[in-house]
Amino acid sequence: MYLRFAWRYFRSPKSTTAISVIAWTSVVAIAVGTAALLLVLSVFNGFEGLVKSLYSDFYPEIRVVPAQGKFIEVSDSMGNRLASWPGVATVSRTVEEKTILQNGENQSVIQLKGVDDRYAAVSGLLSRIYHGSFSLGTKESPAIVLGAGVEDALGILAGREVSLLRAYVPRRGGGKSLSAENIQSADLYASGSFIIQQDFDEQYGLTRYDFLRDALGLSAQTVSSLELKVSDPGRVEKIKMELREFLGASFRVEDRYEQNRSLYGVMNAERWIVYGVLSLILIVGAFTMIGSLTMLILEKQTDIQILRAMGAERAVIRRIFLTEGLLLAGVGAGLGLSLAGLLIWAQQTFHVIPLGGGSFLIDYYPVEWRAMDGLLIGGTVFIIAAIASWLPAARAAGSAQSLRTQ
Repeated sequence: MYLRFAWRYFRSPKSTTAISVIAWTSVVAIAVGTAALLLVLSVFNGFEGLVKSLYSDFYPEIRVVPAQGKFIEVSDSMGNRLASWPGVATVSRTVEEKTILQNGENQSVIQLKGVDDRYAAVSGLLSRIYHGSFSLGTKESPAIVLGAGVEDALGILAGREVSLLRAYVPRRGGGKSLSAENIQSADLYASGSFIIQQDFDEQYGLTRYDFLRDALGLSAQTVSSLELKVSDPGRVEKIKMELREFLGASFRVEDRYEQNRSLYGVMNAERWIVYGVLSLILIVGAFTMIGSLTMLILEKQTDIQILRAMGAERAVIRRIFLTEGLLLAGVGAGLGLSLAGLLIWAQQTFHVIPLGGGSFLIDYYPVEWRAMDGLLIGGTVFIIAAIASWLPAARAAGSAQSLRTQ
């Protein structure tokens, strides 16, 4: 019944054109706010998905690292147990250390990561090769794959010219002294470079695991981390918890979210800040809706009096105009969601809006529709509309009471 009254008031001609103009202005304001909120959140979703895909090419699905210190001892029995763990497809051993790379007068301090032959099955880095190839050479003649930022800093063309880089690796247990006894130097051939993300491109280089392990003076069972690939991504959480229980407190078992907790925390915080700021557009639209309902109530004083004479309670009058406000907001939200959905589809299909800056990865703004965003925005519109409609509706109910007592 309330919706029938509200719909009749919404579509019926008004005695004054200004009432219709204000009503449609509130609808348009709600539509614009809804569309803007959904579009911006969809762009955030697109960039979030892009960043996660880039980071997933470097970080494994599960990583085992020491709870304290830089290295862990992995016995053969433990390695075999992890390799045969239900749901684990591949286990790769890695070692990492800060290293100085030098090419003539150019030098760069990087995080040198030694990986074994199983690393290609664990990481998606091979799909991000920019120059040359993913070749790590041999233990006697090691090669290095550089981040594109490191490649530029050293002034080389990885994989396209024969250039040996001098690497200075600190040996384990050598203390803080930089004497020749504490530094192991070796020549590395730059076989290729990769582009993932600036944090990696300007900091990392990959070489052979056994070469770097020996250069650091580590035993055959010492690693910086174990990187795991699972056969079913849906079981990552379960396998992570099982490994935590098996390995104990001396080890830290992390999924991709935990390896990049600060990144995901920043992205989530930015998302909610943008959501809060753009919600102000909906609040502005709610003010126009208050004006529209107030003028409608003034026009429908006769109808209110008739309803009260027929025995309608104050709550009935209040619900009618509350429903009218929700109807205005619902029409606006529906138009906004439809418009935003059309624009998202057009961007995904035709890449209408380009992304400037000469990106190597994409040349258009990525967008991604998520059903939860629609529910969040719909709920936000409903709450704002209900609060904005309550005051005029309550006044209408009070007006109805006073008319009956006269």
